[in-house]
Amino acid sequence: MIRSFLELIRFSHTLFVLPFALLAACMAYVELKSGGPIFRPFLGVLLCMVFARSTAMAFNRLADRKIDALNPRTAERHLPGGRLSLRSVLVFIIVCALGFVISCTLFLPPNPIPIYCSIPVLVFLCGYSFAKHWTIASHFWLGTALMLAPLAAWVAVNPVFSWAPVVLGLAVLFWVAGFDIIYACQDHDFDVKMRLKSVPVTFGIAKSLQIAAGCHALTLVFLFLLPSVYGKFGLIYYGGVALIALLLIAEHLIIRPKRREENIDLNSVNLAFFHLNVIVSIGLLLVGVADLLL
Repeated sequence: MIRSFLELIRFSHTLFVLPFALLAACMAYVELKSGGPIFRPFLGVLLCMVFARSTAMAFNRLADRKIDALNPRTAERHLPGGRLSLRSVLVFIIVCALGFVISCTLFLPPNPIPIYCSIPVLVFLCGYSFAKHWTIASHFWLGTALMLAPLAAWVAVNPVFSWAPVVLGLAVLFWVAGFDIIYACQDHDFDVKMRLKSVPVTFGIAKSLQIAAGCHALTLVFLFLLPSVYGKFGLIYYGGVALIALLLIAEHLIIRPKRREENIDLNSVNLAFFHLNVIVSIGLLLVGVADLLL
């Protein structure tokens, strides 16, 4: 049963954005003028990330269960495939949502901001599940939802405004939107049939891949701008971002169709989506922390 729930929420995909939240938390802690306890706020960031993502992902599977049942690619997912009941998933969502709110209390005292923002954050995260029914900007809704990770981590550790988490968050926004557009390309025909909204439905696959590449170019712009608003990064960080640029270029070379017709290989999408993006996020965390330490 536990394995089924972990598969339901793609728990391993927490590695996509968790490193950005941890990097923002490290950056915020370094900025603290008086230091302070480190274990509890970092534990709070970790728990909040896991519970928030689990809530949103399970809710998305719940909201999409009827559509997933009609899509050959997703028909065997846990809810449409009957491996988990509707009631058990509802209970899981409630437990994870409560876990998120309770985890926000780890920042009390003296920081009440996380607990005040906990419910609005959950509402926004779960709202993504309905976006594709009315706007092609659903990819950017998802990007904005995950952009909250570094912003929230910074505020939780150091509740003082800074442009650093904003710039890092914008990098996350366009990074996520870019690979979500790529991921949506594999459902182009189905989404057209179901009249769902997405960039691939509106612009076609070939143009959508160009838009995704533009999003990832903006990701690199914001990553290279980050040291200008957070002066503690140096050559190690810049070297890491240069390697990330090469990975993103490789991602687009992998998913680019071999011919001009509008189709992409599903296996290439999975390689780009699941493997290269994990390397990007973990790699940035490692080089960022290494630069802060050294």
